Amino acid sequence: MTPRRSVVLLLTTVTMLLHDVWMLRPPDPISMESVDMRHTLRWRPLQHACNTSVLYSVQFQGEFELTVLSGRWLNAPECQLIRHTHCDLTLDLGSDSDYNIRVRGQCGSQRSAWAELRPPFNRRDTVLTVPEMTVSVAGDALQVSFHKLPLTAVVRVTVWKKGDELQAVVYSMPAEQAVQHVPALQEGAVYCVRAQTILGTQLQSSSTDTQCVPITGPDAAWKSPTTVTVTVVVMAALLFAVFMSIVHWRPDVCQTYFRKEPIPNFLQPTGWDVQSPMSQQNLEVCERIVVVQSVDSDRRASNTDTPFPPHPEELGGELLLPLDCVESYHPQRPWDVPRYLSD
Repeated sequence: MTPRRSVVLLLTTVTMLLHDVWMLRPPDPISMESVDMRHTLRWRPLQHACNTSVLYSVQFQGEFELTVLSGRWLNAPECQLIRHTHCDLTLDLGSDSDYNIRVRGQCGSQRSAWAELRPPFNRRDTVLTVPEMTVSVAGDALQVSFHKLPLTAVVRVTVWKKGDELQAVVYSMPAEQAVQHVPALQEGAVYCVRAQTILGTQLQSSSTDTQCVPITGPDAAWKSPTTVTVTVVVMAALLFAVFMSIVHWRPDVCQTYFRKEPIPNFLQPTGWDVQSPMSQQNLEVCERIVVVQSVDSDRRASNTDTPFPPHPEELGGELLLPLDCVESYHPQRPWDVPRYLSD
């Protein structure tokens, strides 16, 4: 062995020893857990004494990073300098390509070597579980609901009339829809439902248990004897309550709940003598006139035995009687004479 080769071998050995002394050991082993298109990376914590909290960072590299970004590694945004030993990469692994994934630990200023996932991960390797299905009846239709479906998956729903599975109808719905509506079914018949989750062309879950329900129709609730009995009892109770309320209703109760509002102060009666102006039609028409009575008429009046004065038409002569005001007078009888004429 030449001296030069010996020096190179010695330097390599020293470098490896220094790497083991001054570098942290990688957090091996690491694994990917993928169920229903939810991908979680897990790793073993660092086996090294650390005076502070150990922090971990995750990077990934897919087909886009290899071909377009020239083999660049991207940081997982939600998994940088984290304390726990798992990372959710569901949103980061967005294609059906193979992904290289790695993780390293950090204690203070010291960092470990990268621990890389082997083999690379492809989301098509996820495990599909049986979907959670709920079947309900709405009139003459079925409502098939699903919970926690995988992303980008398709649900296949099979519906058939009980006893006639060969005539089953298959419905396909995207996972985002979550509810499958099956309308216009035969009233009184029993229908059965079964479903499974499908991802791509090769991956599919097991089928759910078969659920069978009767189609009651839109008016089935009113046809039930129990429903009719309860409805009659409730209506009778309401009528009895209304009748008792009317019988025991007293006037003072009415005055208690319906009180009169007080009259405002500006409408209260006062001691003022308020007189409304009279129109020109209601005023008494008066005028100054002169009544002339002859001497002969006066003599005839003195000789008569009747206490009533003569009718104005019998008055004659030129006797002047000054009057302040004379009412308009239209006599109907001989004695209908104003008082000032009888004096």
